[in-house]
Amino acid sequence: MSEMITAELVDLDLSAETKEAAARLLAERMVALGRVTDLDGFLADVAAREAQMPTGLDGGIGIPHCRSAHVTEPTLAFGRSAQGIDFGAPDGPADLIFLIAAPAGADEDHLTILSSLARQLMDAEFTAALRAVGDAGRAAALIRGEASVSAEEPAAGESAAEESVAEEPAAVADPAPGETFKIVAVTSCPTGIAHTYMAAESLENAGREAGVELVVETQGSAGFTRLDPAVIAAADAVIFAHDVPVRDKDRFSGKPTVDVGVKAGISRPAELIAEVRGKAARGEVSTGAATPVEAAGDEGDGYGTKLRKWLMSGVSYMVPFVAAGGLLIALGFAIGGYEINTAKSVVDHFVWTEAASWAALFFQVGGLAFGFLVPVLAGYIAYGMADRPGLVPGFVGGAVAVTINAGFLGGLVAGLIAGATVMAIQKVRIPAVLRGIMPVVVIPLISSAVVGFLMFLVVGEPIASLQSGLTNWLQSLDGSNAVILGVILGLMMCFDLGGPLNKVAYAFAVGGLGANATDGNLKVMAAVMAAGMVPPLAMALATTVRGKLFTKTERENGKAAWVLGASFITEGAIPFAAADPLRVIPASMAGGAVTGALSMGFGATLQAPHGGIFVVPLIGQPLLYLVAVVAGTCVSAGLVIILKGMRKPAATGTAAPAAAEVAPVAVKETVSV
Repeated sequence: MSEMITAELVDLDLSAETKEAAARLLAERMVALGRVTDLDGFLADVAAREAQMPTGLDGGIGIPHCRSAHVTEPTLAFGRSAQGIDFGAPDGPADLIFLIAAPAGADEDHLTILSSLARQLMDAEFTAALRAVGDAGRAAALIRGEASVSAEEPAAGESAAEESVAEEPAAVADPAPGETFKIVAVTSCPTGIAHTYMAAESLENAGREAGVELVVETQGSAGFTRLDPAVIAAADAVIFAHDVPVRDKDRFSGKPTVDVGVKAGISRPAELIAEVRGKAARGEVSTGAATPVEAAGDEGDGYGTKLRKWLMSGVSYMVPFVAAGGLLIALGFAIGGYEINTAKSVVDHFVWTEAASWAALFFQVGGLAFGFLVPVLAGYIAYGMADRPGLVPGFVGGAVAVTINAGFLGGLVAGLIAGATVMAIQKVRIPAVLRGIMPVVVIPLISSAVVGFLMFLVVGEPIASLQSGLTNWLQSLDGSNAVILGVILGLMMCFDLGGPLNKVAYAFAVGGLGANATDGNLKVMAAVMAAGMVPPLAMALATTVRGKLFTKTERENGKAAWVLGASFITEGAIPFAAADPLRVIPASMAGGAVTGALSMGFGATLQAPHGGIFVVPLIGQPLLYLVAVVAGTCVSAGLVIILKGMRKPAATGTAAPAAAEVAPVAVKETVSV
């Protein structure tokens, strides 16, 4: 680790009051040594990582870290704060701050050494030595492992270096069968540098104290070695401590499982071990792979948070079907006119040289793709709740919703019912002999029957009536009522820039599209897309008009925002919102409300669910539609320039804490809206 940290990268009197200021001071030392090429760009990457999950740990430790294209070589900077700095740890401020910078293509050896540091931080003697050291050079030596923590103990770095980060086979040492409780665990975090290995170390220590055999598979940036299948087969229980999906989850099916975020593995490992032992004693097992953390969330999440994540799971998988089916339908209308919906099947009639035949082909293929919208939505809401066992009843419930004309609302309810049904079945204690057939026979059979009964005979008809009433209301909208709806949709599209409210508004709009879409449905779709284009376009315009109000990185992002906004990718404004949410988000919402209101007032319509300016030929009242987009863009750009101009010149481009509410949502979307 001699090249990663030197005395020049140590600040034993870190004079910062916020985590952003601390990161900047430590990063400036990296810049001075040529380890970081772009200070603002690197800090933006640090802030984006921090927004995914706070990096404060129990015990007074803050460990901000990221992989960045602005880093030339793996580097570690250390700062010690007398007053403490809030990094979001449950037990209060951190006085030991480690800033880890890894290149985007960091090699395995360097990342392995960084992971060794993460394990050292779980050693109380090591952290005590860092708090007591009075010389920057000795502090660097302690971290490198070149100085002893105490006269009696070997250097912390040496003990850590002897460990294998990717595999821990020594933990399983031929115990007598049945004598010792065995646990296998998987840890992972978004960056795979620090929390992954700290959680592993914490779980292993807690396992030794509890008298259990615990083997951890660390799925970090340094790569990972899969646990021996024999070790997994012999395990009595499984712990997942992760913030990114666990790779190859199916290996762990059929065992009692605790599934939490990676920080829970660091802060409360003994509780997790006790919890999974309790599940094993009660015979509660996982009938499929572990529930995805991005869908189910940590056990500490409230019901509202979990519900939002479940719905987002369904919408995320639905969007590609919407884009493919909706655009093909729109293309069919553009070529063959709206009467193409009465064309014969292309199986019976297709002439290669006729435009009408091609229009019919596009329309009919698009209609089939669009027909999956509600079943996919329901299926993947259930998947978000109960993982793969939820797919079958979810798709069945979605198909029933289509059959009884319950539409988008029916799909939402069907998905929730399916997921809840599977979760209830999974809580039933099952004899070991039946566990193998649960995921492929018993759960699909029982859950599909329950969901079908409830959707056909209990809740389906009321939902279908509500869906019909909503459609009729949209069709009847005109004048001031339509404008008010446009304002609401515009505010929702621009509040979280690709987050849950944005997706709810978008899903509401696309739910009314298809071959039987009404004029009111098409107006809603037009207003939603127009408002969603405003935030990135406004930020692009603002960086062009008043570039001095923005950092160099933001000005570069502004160039890309022109294309993103024009393509209806609202997430193009997220870097700006992450850096300055209190100015960017209100300004974006104001412009979105103006655009939504004008689009509805102008009576603009849109058959395509995506595409931005590239589907202008498919827009009704296209010139007025563009006027609405331009007006909202100017309003947002003007407001953000005014608000930024009122702040003190010392403002920086680093992210504010509130960015955590905005940034995490966009990263998971393959098709953004």
